[in-house]
Amino acid sequence: MSAPAPTVLRALRSPRMLSREVLAGLVVALALIPEAIAFSIIAGVDPRVGLFSSFVMAVSIAFVGGRAAMVSAATGAVALVVADVAPTYGLEYLLATILLAGVFQILLAVFGVAKLLRFIPRSVMVGFVNALAIIVLMSQLPHLLGVPWLTYPLVVLGVVVIAIFPRLTTAIPAPLIGVVVVTALVMIVGWDLPTVGDQGELPRTLPGFLLPAVPLTGETLAIIAPYAAGVAVVGLVESLMTAKLVDDITDTPSSKTREAAGQGIAQILSSLFGGMGGCAVVGQTMMNVKISGARTRISTFLAGVFLLILVIVFGDFVAGIPMAALVAVMVMVSYAAFDWHSVRPSTLRRMPKSETAVMLVTVVLTVVTENLAIGVGAGIVAAAVLFVRRVAHFTTVARTLSDDGESVRYAVRGELFFASSNDLTTQFSYAEDPARVVIDMSQSHVWDASTVAALDAIEHKYRQRGARVEIVGMNDASGDFHGRLTGNLP
Repeated sequence: MSAPAPTVLRALRSPRMLSREVLAGLVVALALIPEAIAFSIIAGVDPRVGLFSSFVMAVSIAFVGGRAAMVSAATGAVALVVADVAPTYGLEYLLATILLAGVFQILLAVFGVAKLLRFIPRSVMVGFVNALAIIVLMSQLPHLLGVPWLTYPLVVLGVVVIAIFPRLTTAIPAPLIGVVVVTALVMIVGWDLPTVGDQGELPRTLPGFLLPAVPLTGETLAIIAPYAAGVAVVGLVESLMTAKLVDDITDTPSSKTREAAGQGIAQILSSLFGGMGGCAVVGQTMMNVKISGARTRISTFLAGVFLLILVIVFGDFVAGIPMAALVAVMVMVSYAAFDWHSVRPSTLRRMPKSETAVMLVTVVLTVVTENLAIGVGAGIVAAAVLFVRRVAHFTTVARTLSDDGESVRYAVRGELFFASSNDLTTQFSYAEDPARVVIDMSQSHVWDASTVAALDAIEHKYRQRGARVEIVGMNDASGDFHGRLTGNLP
């Protein structure tokens, strides 16, 4: 009998499970701080904007999101989309942009955009996961270049601790132990190394409620709408793909429509409390779910709460945490997130080349552009093109002349749509065929108007030569479709 699904109520009744959720939230909060500061710099705003955004989104999505244990906060993907807004138009326009993006996301949820997730092929999903693992690793490079040499052995120490500690116990998340060990060593010895405080000044006050002070005019809408649409699309793509990833890891379902709407609500709340918006953060989500073992909304909620407490109350201590400790955590997150099975030689030999090509397209474009929407979109297009190309070659036409030579029968086999039916007209011997032609469609299916047009063209060519064409064997769906359109196409 399988164990019951983890819930908030079960976690509150189980001290062991609750402690895991609490400590997982603490680890995620520590990892969110330097990234939120870095993303604030990308967006051209004060670090507190990114930190407040991470707090608001993590706490709110714990209540309104559709995927338990998935972490949402300020992200690089959203920061890149709005990078020009604050420097060009001011912070108020950035807040208005995020608010409008939230409205767009809610509308997309209402119109069922989350259902489109089922059209994403597995090869694109694998490419998405691998690209994110690479991006997580690449995001740590600024903390590994031009730093004191002691940084490198400390990162290695942190990685070793995080890798080995789960073999001793899983009661305490290994990343937390890694951070504590590396931080304690640096503080005891007194080494002068880059710290969290070097990334930017931490806020000392709580976020306050405010409305974006922008003119309610068409000109304002023209400025913020394109950025807001970009944030909405990029945020939903990353969030829904991450939710699907967590579904697979935890073997539990989630509501993608609720998650899409929840992301919109979290964006709006982030804007109203002076935040720069965001979406699901894959690195911290993998840290929460795969490394720390969290499974409920408690960890997500506490990640936001701990984040605020750490920067407001314990800001001086948090500022002293060496970046080497957090880099070690993110390196392990990258390693755990990457689908190593997908790049094994044995897997690549068995996998169709088209599947591997789709995965590579997704990985390369996601990493190069640092835009998940572009990478995933390109992967889907590549998968569709390769699928159509493959299926188009499965259509065949076999010609059989009757014994008396008075009639000819063509047996059409395969799926008929625009890619396969375009060449259909070239597979008939118009000049050589007798006056009676039978086209047997019993082993094929008509999918689109292109096929109907091709069949009409074939009949027309035979009529010009005085031959009579009889189409037989269509299934009910094909027959109805063909009957509605035949003779009525331009």
